[in-house]
Amino acid sequence: MSKNLSAISPEVTRTLEPARHELPAIDEAALTAARAADKLLDCATERGLQRWMNLLATVPDQLRDAGLKELRVVGMRVRAAYGAKDSIREYLPADLTEPFLADLDRLMKLLARHAAER
Repeated sequence: MSKNLSAISPEVTRTLEPARHELPAIDEAALTAARAADKLLDCATERGLQRWMNLLATVPDQLRDAGLKELRVVGMRVRAAYGAKDSIREYLPADLTEPFLADLDRLMKLLARHAAER
């Protein structure tokens, strides 16, 4: 049985990028997504869904603390949980998964817009 590596944090690197507080729209979107991720993690924990607990274990803190590049990596990794097969939607309630997806998509769009403007 292989070890589940989905909960491992992305490497933290120091680059010349603006601090998150300098980009309030991105910071707020990430914090909103973190609150939604907390709710998903709580639900997965209550239901004993180990796979989703592993995936979501570090996500809220990463969304709260990561730099811009790491936010994109975290967003892409978690967004993959909404795939066509074996989706997080099949295991957790829509009133939690759909708002998180909307928050995550908003964050990813803001990150893409910021990258395009640089």
